[in-house]
Amino acid sequence: MRYNFIQASTNTLEILLTMMKEFYEFEQLNFNEPKLRDTVALLNDNQSLGRIYLIKCDDEYVGYSVLTFGFSLEYFGRNALIDELYIRADYRGKGIGSRYLKFIENICKDENIFALHLEVSKINTKAQELYRRMGYKDHNRYLLTKWLQ
Repeated sequence: MRYNFIQASTNTLEILLTMMKEFYEFEQLNFNEPKLRDTVALLNDNQSLGRIYLIKCDDEYVGYSVLTFGFSLEYFGRNALIDELYIRADYRGKGIGSRYLKFIENICKDENIFALHLEVSKINTKAQELYRRMGYKDHNRYLLTKWLQ
């Protein structure tokens, strides 16, 4: 099997939204398609905010990920967040996640990003194991959110 990581575009919007819906159901998140369409378009149109990548195995799309950029004093400048990483169930455990993380780490190094963060649900223990194996650490902090709009 051959894996490619392809930047999302308007041509891949429908397959991206299909996989996003799968991910949101898996994570028990609210899937608001009209708002997500607008948000995907905003991110695709402004590369300084981040990027969306599709994961392709041979001729089939098997996952996607959202990488966003930020700035932090604690992490000495630019940092990035893997906001979403989804791999379809039949393709998990085949090394795609670790290859993707290496791919993103290289992009971040090229962009002079000092730290790469990710979030994972507390119930997704398989993903947590992968991230820890890849060198990601838990900081014993909570990610708290307040909706402003």
